[in-house]
Amino acid sequence: MFQSVLFYLFALILLGAACGVVFSRNPVHSVMFLVLTFFQSAVLWLMAEAEFLAIVLVLVYVGAVMVLFLFVVMMLEVKIEAAKRGLTRYAPLGIGIALLMVFELVQLIWLRGQGFSGTSGFAATPEGYSNTKALGAVLYTEHVYAFEIAAVILLLAIIAAITLTMRKRPGLKVQDIGAQVSVRAKDRVRIVKMDAEKKQ
Repeated sequence: MFQSVLFYLFALILLGAACGVVFSRNPVHSVMFLVLTFFQSAVLWLMAEAEFLAIVLVLVYVGAVMVLFLFVVMMLEVKIEAAKRGLTRYAPLGIGIALLMVFELVQLIWLRGQGFSGTSGFAATPEGYSNTKALGAVLYTEHVYAFEIAAVILLLAIIAAITLTMRKRPGLKVQDIGAQVSVRAKDRVRIVKMDAEKKQ
């Protein structure tokens, strides 16, 4: 009973975080809600005893969100100093999301410590079952073409992001290494001799 309450509570938080991503006007708040959404999905995977999917979701997608946010900052040319000054405005939301994540992890650890199997409502798994092995067997046999297409799409997205960030902008200062190395001292420094008597 308690496990079902936790499951529906986490699912409700997941839906609320997803709505926060869509309806939030502040891009920083949207990114924080997106991180919470991914974390909630990972918690639900943990409750279904799919530990590999949960850890991959946290490591890959949460990390990818941070990289995506970095690309957004680079492409929109946001002033970093101004963003640092406004960091305290986003601290309460970030701390609240972090505390919510810690609370949910404590609840899951306590639930496992009480002897709950975590598979109530799901198909029972036999002893020695590896969801990582089963996932790999399905991914590289039945869905191998979809997997390859997704890899090509991600490669195109990486190339497009690099192309957008490396575009030539007017007024952009570019270093000419050859001109810097071949410069002569007499072209850059002018030595002026002053007479000591005239100076006095």
